[in-house]
Amino acid sequence: MESRWADDKAAQFIEDYKGKCGEDLSARLYTSSLIGADENLVLHGGGNSSVKTVWTDLLGKEIEAIYVKASGQNMACTSPNGYTGLDLGYLKKLRSLSALTDVEMSNCFRTHLLDSNAATPSIETLVHVFVPGKFVDHTHPDAILAISNQTDGEIRLREALGDTVTLLRYYPSGFNLAKAVADILESSPSANALVLMQHGLITWGETAQESYDRTIDLVSKAERYIAKHAHNLGVPNASTPPQLAEKRYIQVAPVIRGILAQPTGDQDRPWNNAIVQPLISREILDLVDSGNGREIASTPPLTSDHLIRTKAYYLWVENPEYDDPNRFREQLSQAVKAYIENYNDYVDRYADRMPEGVKRLDALPRVILLPGLGAICTGKNIADSTIVRDITKHTLSVKKQIMAMGAYRGLDEADLFDMEYKSLQHSKLQKSVSLPLERKTALITGAAGAIGSGIAQGLLEQGCHVAVSDLDQSRLDELVEELGKSFGTRVHGVRLDITDPQSIARGFESVIRTWGGLDIIILNAGMAHVSALEDMSLETFRKLETINVEGILSTLSECARHFKLQGTGGDIVLISTKNVFAPGARFGAYSATKAAAHQLARIASQELAQSDVRVNMVAPDAVFAHGNRKSGLWNMIGPDRMAARGLSAEGLEEYYRNRNLLKARITAQHVAKAVLFFITRQTPTTGATLPVDGGLPDATPR
Repeated sequence: MESRWADDKAAQFIEDYKGKCGEDLSARLYTSSLIGADENLVLHGGGNSSVKTVWTDLLGKEIEAIYVKASGQNMACTSPNGYTGLDLGYLKKLRSLSALTDVEMSNCFRTHLLDSNAATPSIETLVHVFVPGKFVDHTHPDAILAISNQTDGEIRLREALGDTVTLLRYYPSGFNLAKAVADILESSPSANALVLMQHGLITWGETAQESYDRTIDLVSKAERYIAKHAHNLGVPNASTPPQLAEKRYIQVAPVIRGILAQPTGDQDRPWNNAIVQPLISREILDLVDSGNGREIASTPPLTSDHLIRTKAYYLWVENPEYDDPNRFREQLSQAVKAYIENYNDYVDRYADRMPEGVKRLDALPRVILLPGLGAICTGKNIADSTIVRDITKHTLSVKKQIMAMGAYRGLDEADLFDMEYKSLQHSKLQKSVSLPLERKTALITGAAGAIGSGIAQGLLEQGCHVAVSDLDQSRLDELVEELGKSFGTRVHGVRLDITDPQSIARGFESVIRTWGGLDIIILNAGMAHVSALEDMSLETFRKLETINVEGILSTLSECARHFKLQGTGGDIVLISTKNVFAPGARFGAYSATKAAAHQLARIASQELAQSDVRVNMVAPDAVFAHGNRKSGLWNMIGPDRMAARGLSAEGLEEYYRNRNLLKARITAQHVAKAVLFFITRQTPTTGATLPVDGGLPDATPR
């Protein structure tokens, strides 16, 4: 393992931050960012770091202080707000206690913060208090865990790391662990590091660099030991080619996602869907196709810190029949059912140890191992499923190393339960506010225009994962970049031509590959043309018909097949137009083809209702732009309308505003809210049209 320390970068970092938080915490933030950037040391908020320093209160009194990374914060994030300051002198005195519950410990932390608004301190704060060094780093290095999690791990760690590293048997995080750390270090004054068996590594020093360098040195020693002692693990002669595994995943992911959906008991919103991601690589396929896959699935996590993300065990599916979708569905359903029963039995066995106020987690697996495909990782949103995927990737790699050296040793079941249902751990899962659509995925066609981009923003603001699609690649790329700044990986770009059924199928596959399936389809792509009937060419009419009618038909067909395969219903919203009910002169091709599309959607509402797929229409009038994004339709027809009425661009917008009863300017946000009304299922409605036009009597559906 290579050190990422750089003198010049460290000096610049400290110079940039010391005015905000002091030199000690600035140095702490620098090395923490180095550790957080290395996934072989920590993953997604795992690990911890601290610095002991001095804090001056408002009266000018200097107080011993410790700044510890807050619970759930990512070490790679270098903001001072990610570290919580506490009264070190008071916390040191807690060692004299014989016992301290998690609730009592948490209360001690909250009542001795240096800032009442600070984030919740880590569950391992007292470990950092009782370790003697000024700077303390606590990591979960893959290489250390690959040695400590073996039946003879203590012996191997001595061989790998030497006598200056102290070893401590497993204790659950909290006061008892902190006391044990204090006791063993007091009896081992020459120790310069500590390995917590089946948990991780603690190093310390009087400078941030000293503690960091010690971490890198010890992990490097462990890596060299593994390289020397690991033999080749049996690999199948011909494991599945990754390309075939990817193809299989596309076929079965919607089935998997449907089976993993949790019933809610709400007739309007009957399912809590999962976001599903695959883990497919040569290494993973070699592992699941070998004779060791089932054994690995049945062993506990590398460290208890992973429990709340991945659960204690993975689900293994024996001999999946990918070529028979019905048989595969049955196999997976039975496997998930058995997993749920086993998980509930496990919780029941230890129910009397459940802390007050902690709720039982759902019993569904977070990781599924499938021979011939790889690993499936799930979460309530893309952020959670990414954490599960990354932890799973490292876990499988480390377990493979362990099996190449010896036998795996996991935690006892009671220890697993105590950590999985630890109140301070559960608080990490409850920090964010749930949004109405955070478990949903959507595809918007024609998204690069004013209405499409407005709908995309509206859905994203409600937590949805949104695939924006368009035929114009450059405009699509701009939209993805623009939305990605605020919504990150919940935005996915798909170039899609709705006149090509194969392009539509590839677009669906792209979303399946990214999130596992689709719940919401917004049919927004379309084309307009201005021409009197006597002047209209048949070729032009057929072009609009291909886009506005055949494109909608092809997309509806793909939706129907997908929703049937997934089995958890869905929502389709067609962006219609007031011209369906009140067609305008010189707008015959657009009005007629949009009316046909509207009729197809109404028929779809009848045909798909039995699958709990709701199909509704939103009929806006005259949306000219969304922010700086102009309407493609109005760019096309605006000049004709302005010329016909002798108006400027501003005058045309004013004309359309004044012609509706409410004298309202219709925006893309208004259209988005109408779409949200339907897809959040505020009423049991399908086959309906919601006008968004400020009130146009001639265009009222009737």
